[in-house]
Amino acid sequence: MDPELNLMKGLGGALLREKIIAASTAREVIIADDIKLVGKLGEKAPVPVEVCAFGSALTAELLRKLGCEPVLRMQNGAPFVTDGGNLIYDCRFGPIESPSELEADIDRVPGVIECGIFPRMADSVFIYHGDSDTFEELRRPQI
Repeated sequence: MDPELNLMKGLGGALLREKIIAASTAREVIIADDIKLVGKLGEKAPVPVEVCAFGSALTAELLRKLGCEPVLRMQNGAPFVTDGGNLIYDCRFGPIESPSELEADIDRVPGVIECGIFPRMADSVFIYHGDSDTFEELRRPQI
């Protein structure tokens, strides 16, 4: 999560379902520990991108043209398959300047089902600080 409450989700593989649930809520509240805080998305974790298995090599090549190195997620020596029967490419873009723009660019790639960037979807985030055993609430400014 970055300071504007843009989120990166789906490292567990359920990014499509998580985004559908987030989009269906009246208010999105997230609970996380402070190790999830970053200055910019992409500093620590790759962007998970769920893709259709059919044509996935082409989809990976088109993702590469956006400036990342897509790596097919593997599990037990085989491609990881999502609950929806799709594949995931983990894409390292480095620090992301504009999460909303990158999400839109990724979503336009043929074969992409969804990506793990959740721009401005969280209304508030409760951050647990383990060193002090306290919670802090961060709220997205209302526009």
